[in-house]
Amino acid sequence: MSLKLFYFPGSCARASHIALEEASADYEAIRVNLLEGEQRSPAYLAINPKGRVPALVGENGVLTETPAILAYVAQTYPQARLAPLDDPWAFAQAQSFNAYLCATLQVAHSHGRRGSRWADDPVALADMTRKVPETVGACFQLIEDEMLQGPYVLGETYSICDAYLFTVARWMEGDGVDPARFPRVAAHSALVAARPAVIRVVARETA
Repeated sequence: MSLKLFYFPGSCARASHIALEEASADYEAIRVNLLEGEQRSPAYLAINPKGRVPALVGENGVLTETPAILAYVAQTYPQARLAPLDDPWAFAQAQSFNAYLCATLQVAHSHGRRGSRWADDPVALADMTRKVPETVGACFQLIEDEMLQGPYVLGETYSICDAYLFTVARWMEGDGVDPARFPRVAAHSALVAARPAVIRVVARETA
């Protein structure tokens, strides 16, 4: 059975999209139009009741959440060498990094664009939006100073972490954060952007 990835261009689902492409997986990429609310349609909610992307459909069912999908792809296609699967500590470090992007950086980013998940008061929403450049900037500062081993996230070898960092780093300017503040993250983004699989995914998503 071919895998089906439900995604929206430029969203966090791009990381899973890149991982599948890097793995040469047999998959179909299906665009969900978040701008038109397709994620809340009965048809999509039947696939992913969370009403978000990504969602990966395979023979075992539906898998959601970017870190889980990335780990699944790495483990399902070990020949692609997308994670240090033979080293439990190194694999846990990869999982730790991806969990940080998901649970901390993405939440900080979402406070500006999807604050209604947490508040209704216009003053509270405005305050969350105002805070985004500071909180997102702090996340990238930590990545720049402490978490990016370089040139790739885990050091010398490309992994699922790099697809994820590349994806969220593209959000910086929209969050009011100057990418020039983080030269190591910028160099990482340029390195990953040049990979053939990444070029194909970006072209497909922006077509």
